[in-house]
Amino acid sequence: MTRRREVIKAGLATLAGAQLASVWAADKSKDKEPPLRLGPLTTKPVPSTGERLAVVGLGTNNYSPATPEERAARREVVAALTAAGAQVIDTAPAYRQSEEVLGELMADIGNRKQAFIATKVTAPEDDLAKGKAMIEESMRRLKTDTLDLLQIHSLNGVNVLFPHLNELKSKGKVRYIGITTSSGSQHARMVELINSQPLDFVQVDYSLGNRAAAESVLPAALAKRVGVLINLPFGGRRDGNLFSRVAGKPLPDWAADIGAKSWSQFFLKYVVSHPAVTVAIPGMTKIAHLEDNLDAIRGRLPDAAMRARMEKFWDQNYDA
Repeated sequence: MTRRREVIKAGLATLAGAQLASVWAADKSKDKEPPLRLGPLTTKPVPSTGERLAVVGLGTNNYSPATPEERAARREVVAALTAAGAQVIDTAPAYRQSEEVLGELMADIGNRKQAFIATKVTAPEDDLAKGKAMIEESMRRLKTDTLDLLQIHSLNGVNVLFPHLNELKSKGKVRYIGITTSSGSQHARMVELINSQPLDFVQVDYSLGNRAAAESVLPAALAKRVGVLINLPFGGRRDGNLFSRVAGKPLPDWAADIGAKSWSQFFLKYVVSHPAVTVAIPGMTKIAHLEDNLDAIRGRLPDAAMRARMEKFWDQNYDA
């Protein structure tokens, strides 16, 4: 039995390597080997369908490069993300040139089919026409006829947008629909919508230093079988960036028990190990960040006891 498990594991590693090499080779403009370490990524199912997604994806609020060098670095991340077997790329019309840049990069790389594209829409003052126009423009910028996930951004326009999003879903223009917030003040309203609307996903702020969503949103999503994307897994402007609190500090020795080799891996392992969480979407603009973050989802994740230990450690040492 032990030998059989070893053979299966070796086969999975070989398959992952072959897939990575194949996708990278399809990107004709690259003249170097893929920079990421090989190995299967932890995945979780989308509750409404069972489709499996790698539990770390890409947040793209900072995907409006100002120089050719910045654009090249973003391109490398987008290419390597899907080559490694991760899928989710989250964007929004509000993220300046993010949608347009991503559309151009994916068209150039040729990895749209490997990506799971999530974007957002609003209907200011419940003006549905503005929401419809925004969706059409997002599809044009992203160079796609189908959006994998369309989310109502910050719950703006939910009254008029839900019927339209459900219609787009029925026509196959949108695969999944959802809602987003990055503000604790909207958690109660989000729970109401989880319980009253046929949602596939919610996107919410959650980190080791900001666990408010675990009080209401995450349990509601788990109970209603709604997928969860996590924004701000490393903290944000309002609740404080977690890296600034641990700067110059060593990881606890017991972090090795879950294979965490950096603070980013420590933080991500905590977030994605929550039973309700489907995918965390940290911002990544450099290949080194992508490699570090994806390495967090190879191997062991914290169990309930370890999660409690991480929370206690954080609260005793770094909770402001």
